[in-house]
Amino acid sequence: MHNTDEQIEKAILAGADCGEYDADSSIAELEELAKSAGASVLASVVQKRERPNPATYLGEGKITEIKEQAEALEANLLIFDGDLTPSQQRNIENLTDLKVVDRTELILDIFARRAHSSEGKLQVELAQLNYRISRLGGQGKLLSRLGGGIGTRGPGESKLESDKRHIRRRINSLERELKEVEKRRSLTRSRREKNGVTTIAIVGYTNAGKSTLMNALTDAGVLAQDKLFATLDPTARTLTLPDSRKVLLVDTVGFISRLPHQLVEAFKSTLEEAANADIILNVCDASSPDCSDNVKVTVSLLEELGCSETPVITVMNKCDLIPELYSVPTFKNTVFISAKEGTGFDKLLDEISSLLPDNVHRVKMLIPFSDGGCISALRKYSTVHSQAFTADGTLLDLSALDSVLNTYKDYIIH
Repeated sequence: MHNTDEQIEKAILAGADCGEYDADSSIAELEELAKSAGASVLASVVQKRERPNPATYLGEGKITEIKEQAEALEANLLIFDGDLTPSQQRNIENLTDLKVVDRTELILDIFARRAHSSEGKLQVELAQLNYRISRLGGQGKLLSRLGGGIGTRGPGESKLESDKRHIRRRINSLERELKEVEKRRSLTRSRREKNGVTTIAIVGYTNAGKSTLMNALTDAGVLAQDKLFATLDPTARTLTLPDSRKVLLVDTVGFISRLPHQLVEAFKSTLEEAANADIILNVCDASSPDCSDNVKVTVSLLEELGCSETPVITVMNKCDLIPELYSVPTFKNTVFISAKEGTGFDKLLDEISSLLPDNVHRVKMLIPFSDGGCISALRKYSTVHSQAFTADGTLLDLSALDSVLNTYKDYIIH
């Protein structure tokens, strides 16, 4: 992302390898995050340590080396692959004369840019304020950042300079607004359940090809880019299966390892689309060396959302980039596809059909002209094979779930 002077921020990445996770993979992911935020990554530094330095995260000697490297490369931004305390952030900025951003702040910044719906913007602002209110004490000059760029988007500088009482008022206001959004979402979900709509949620590691798959299956027109968090706002589209059953396909925000807990909470209503789905498609990048770990990250987050009993289809995407499929890890209900090339969809749709309850029946209905409005609902929640007009009303030949048929059972003629 560009700052107010339209200059690309030049970043150096820094991390501490304390043995808690694969530091090299994590720093590589951080580089992708930085690029998604619009920064140019010039170098990365990882220091092996037993634990982060309480004052400067890395050792002061390493911080000095980074300062010299930044001067040589003309870098102006330092991004840490971990969460910094306000005092650590202040100390590092004082020692390096660089703007310092930690992992959570970087991710929040990307979310601030990518959220387009009113709900998404509310959730991002809430996440940012919850993150920042805990850091007001001891931030010092960090509260007066005015330069723009990564780490400064979102609620705005006036909120950074506000006292905790003002920020808490805003947080309370956002929470009230989001509760109203959640009520509306819950009503929509209830209507789906009442009408027997089967929901399939697409989840998975960010940049695994979820939006590309959504577009390929439903022509949803969702933004699909080779960037982390290219899309944030949920999208729902109808998908007709080979057996004529209609299901609702819902895209969700992508997961990453060590997803900031502020975002898990802020986007809970979005992720609840997965929690309430009948089937979950866990889309994975089969070409990624971290494919197996990414699947586990997603499974772990799904369990946290209470989805452990929901049927999951593991969708290994980007198989066109894999010379030998035997090298791809397999899990229960695994299918291999290429959303970009459109291959493997038959197997995926068959797998979806096999996991759905066999409660679809084909009937003929005669809808009187006086109740013609229900035809639009039947078209939405069933597959209409033919329609004809008679003297007594509209004759429909359709396939639908039992729950839909029960709603309009008075019109069934055979």
